[in-house]
Amino acid sequence: MAFPTDQNVSRLGAQNQAGDARALFLKLFAGEVLTAFEEKNIAMGLHRVRTISNGKSASFPMTGVASASYHTPGQLIEADTLNHAERIVTVDDLLISKSFIANIDEAMNHYDVRSIYSKEMGHALANAADRNILKIIATSAGITSSAGLPAAQRLTDEVFTNNVAVGVNGVTATGSDIANSIYAALEEFDSKDVTGEKVCVLPPANYYKLFGSQDVNQLAYMNRDVGGSGSMASGQVPVIGGVKILMSNHVPTTDESSSSLTPTSAVNGDYKGDFSDLEGLIFTQDAAATVKLLDLGVESEYQIDRQGTLMVSKYAMGHNILRPACAIKLTATTNTP
Repeated sequence: MAFPTDQNVSRLGAQNQAGDARALFLKLFAGEVLTAFEEKNIAMGLHRVRTISNGKSASFPMTGVASASYHTPGQLIEADTLNHAERIVTVDDLLISKSFIANIDEAMNHYDVRSIYSKEMGHALANAADRNILKIIATSAGITSSAGLPAAQRLTDEVFTNNVAVGVNGVTATGSDIANSIYAALEEFDSKDVTGEKVCVLPPANYYKLFGSQDVNQLAYMNRDVGGSGSMASGQVPVIGGVKILMSNHVPTTDESSSSLTPTSAVNGDYKGDFSDLEGLIFTQDAAATVKLLDLGVESEYQIDRQGTLMVSKYAMGHNILRPACAIKLTATTNTP
């Protein structure tokens, strides 16, 4: 009696049934991490980002304000001088999120665990990036004079904006108070000639205050009869004064001078700070800058000696202030009994 021959196996992870039997699995995993990062991260697209191919930092040039004057006929025209400075953004050490899946556990497991791990690893990197970027924007907003900048990065004629208090002293802020503070911030931007599209990022508690009033007559920004664009019924976020309103759990609202919420950068330790008075941020793209040396990437390796697969998601980037005038903090008023 003839024994049956071995079956031809269709390897799901091999490209055209040749080469590494796990090659396509790795690409799928990388795609899941990228998707999870982009879905979770909101701050990356809200400020200046530059990618470099080598080096440890990038320079962002700063140019002063040009002057104007009337010309007297026949008089020699002498060119005015413009001030120049630069802001340096240094790349942090490699930030990683890692996991290891044992072969035996994966074999016995009754559901796909890799997609869950990839999503969580993408979220971990996105959360760290959001926290660092929003802290840098908050730090930028806190600089209201040249004294807050390193001497080597000061521009003589640079302008600065003042921060805006939310509500009335001793009274808990309402949605209308938050909306009024956004209008006050826009006035401050315009008075200092700060142009560019503005965005406002609020922590959840203040974001939902925009929907929380029982008197709809107080919520003009919700009332479509007077040009409002929000909807309390559908939870549609209003646009206030042309400013898009976003929510993030990563707006710093506590004293994080020694916090371990975000991995400490050995290079840029100044992400930490006291943000206990922060109620929200309104800013343009020029408030802060990020330099990417290594964009988000994924590596996977089957380790025979450990009988499992090590997966690492990583990126190398750094953040710094750019133009402090382009960011304003919405700050809490001091509550009194």
